[in-house]
Amino acid sequence: MAMTLRLTDEQTEALRKRAEFEGRSMQQVALHAIDYYLEHVSDDELTDALAEKGARRFADLLRRLGE
Repeated sequence: MAMTLRLTDEQTEALRKRAEFEGRSMQQVALHAIDYYLEHVSDDELTDALAEKGARRFADLLRRLGE
């Protein structure tokens, strides 16, 4: 699927410099950044869900520890 990504001049320049530094294309760097973001957002959501479940499960214990 093709799409258009509109970047500011500053973003474009930073992306160009990063790609040049890494010896990759701007597209490769951008795709890697998107993949990295999506992977970590999923991890964060799972962590939040597990923390909420643990907080509910151990609510009484956590309350007593706080006293």
